[in-house]
Amino acid sequence: MDDRSGLTRLTNTGNGSDSGECNQNDCPNVYRTERGTFVVQGNMSDAFTPPSGEGLVEIPESVLREAVRVLGW
Repeated sequence: MDDRSGLTRLTNTGNGSDSGECNQNDCPNVYRTERGTFVVQGNMSDAFTPPSGEGLVEIPESVLREAVRVLGW
């Protein structure tokens, strides 16, 4: 199931040459929810074991920088 309604994609939007290093839905991405929180899609990290029900992802700095740029921070 791939329901991304209610999410605003901030990275890899396809808007110009600086829109990220991946295509479509197959790479690290940052989304903003209607509640103002962020959903991060990326490769799983084993840096430490998170509490039950939580997960860790590892994303390139370039993806975070793009999200910051889009938000105008």
